[in-house]
Amino acid sequence: MTGAHPPPEAQDFDAHKLTVARLWAVERHPYLTSALFAMTVVPTEGLGRMAVDDRWRLYVDPEYVAGHSVALLGSVLVHQVGHLVRDHAGRSRAAGVDGSSRRDWATAADAEINDDLLASGLRLPEDRIVPEEQGWTRGRLAEEYFHAGRGPAGEDDEDEHHPDCGSGADGETRDWELSGEQSSGLPPSERRLVRAQVASDVLRHAKEGRGRLSGGWQRWAEDLLEPRVDWRRVLAAEVRKGVNQTTGRVDYTYRRPSRRAQACPGVILPAMEEPRPEIAVVCDTSGSMTDDLLAAVLAEVDGILRGLVRSRVRVLSVDATVQAVQRVATVRALDLIGGGGTDMGAGLEAAARLRPRPSAVVVLTDGLTPWPERPPGNLPVVVGLIGGLHARGAKAWAPPAWARTVAIDAADLGPPAGGGRRVPAGAGPGA
Repeated sequence: MTGAHPPPEAQDFDAHKLTVARLWAVERHPYLTSALFAMTVVPTEGLGRMAVDDRWRLYVDPEYVAGHSVALLGSVLVHQVGHLVRDHAGRSRAAGVDGSSRRDWATAADAEINDDLLASGLRLPEDRIVPEEQGWTRGRLAEEYFHAGRGPAGEDDEDEHHPDCGSGADGETRDWELSGEQSSGLPPSERRLVRAQVASDVLRHAKEGRGRLSGGWQRWAEDLLEPRVDWRRVLAAEVRKGVNQTTGRVDYTYRRPSRRAQACPGVILPAMEEPRPEIAVVCDTSGSMTDDLLAAVLAEVDGILRGLVRSRVRVLSVDATVQAVQRVATVRALDLIGGGGTDMGAGLEAAARLRPRPSAVVVLTDGLTPWPERPPGNLPVVVGLIGGLHARGAKAWAPPAWARTVAIDAADLGPPAGGGRRVPAGAGPGA
C-alpha cells in the first residue's frame, strides 16, 4: 500500500493487546517463542494489516490491531513469523523470482505456511490462501507450488484480493518499509541463530509429543539442523554395527565333534563354532505403499543381501500384522505380502521373537505408521523412510528416537536385479 508510512510513534497503538496476541500464539505454538519475540514492531498507519520485512520487522496498522480479536491477531502473527523462520525472502531469490513473478511466489509461500498451520488446528482469516483452493496438492514446498502454476481451482482467483505480507515473504522491498540501513531489525547472524533455535524447539516438541505438529514444520527443522547425507553409507554402517557385535564371536558346540577327539578316547569334546550374523528386515507392505515404493523396498533388500554376504537375512512382510517371514538369499525369491493397514510395531515385536535372535533389524517404510515406545528386545534398529512421504504427510508419525533413521529418496533407487513381486495378503508363504 503506497500510502502507508511508519511514523515515529503511531497514535492509539494498543501495544498491550499485541503483546497478549503474541502470548496467545506462544501458548499454542511454543516452538515459535524465540521467533515471535525476535520481531521488532513498527506501528504503520494506513497499512490495513500486518506484514514483515526480511530484517524481521513487523509492520502493524494500529486500526487493524484495534479492530480484531486477540485470537485472530495471534494467528496472523504465527503466519507472518512463518515467512521469516522459513526464509521465504532468501528462498525466493534462490528460485529466481523477479518483479513479474513476485505475486506467484508470495501465493506459493502463503500456501506452504497455511497448509501446516491449518493442520495444527490454527484458525486463519477468510482471505488466507490454502493449496487446494489454488488447485495444488497439500504438503508441498513453496518452490513446488511456484513452479507448478495455478490449477483449475485457482485460475479465477484475483491476486489483488490476496494479502501482501511484505518483503519477508518474497524479498522485494515495499515503499512503506524502513530502509535497510536503519538500525532496527535483526542482522543476518542473529536471524540464523533464531532459526536454529526454533528448529531445535520444533524437534524437541515433536519428540515430546506435547501437541499437534504438522509434518511440514518437522521437515523444515530436520533439513535445517540435519544436513542431508549419503543414506546408503549410513544404512550400511548402522547395519554393520549390529553385525559386528556377532561377527568374530566363537562358542563351543556339541553338534559336531572336535577334531581333537581322537586324542581322548571315550571323551566327547566340543568343536568351536563361529555364529553367522542374523539380520531381520521388516518391510512395510501396507496399502499406502505404492508399487514405486515397494520397488524401492526390494532394491534395499537386494542391497542388504549383496552387502552382507556372510549374514543370514530374514524378511518380514508386515502391514497391520506380520503376513509372512521368509529366509532369503536372493531378492528373486522374495514375495512381499500385504495391502492392509499399517503397524511396524507388530513387525518389530515379531523380529524380537525370532530364533536365532537378530543382530540388527532394518525397517523399510513410508513412515505412515505408529511406533512402540521402546525397541522390542532392545534390538539395534535402523528405520529407512522411503519416498519422503513422512516429511510431507500430516498423518505421519515421528520416527522413534531409539532408532537410527535414514531418509531414502525412492527417485534415487533403481529396480532390484531380478526383482521380487507383490502378493495380496493370504496368497503367499505363511509366516
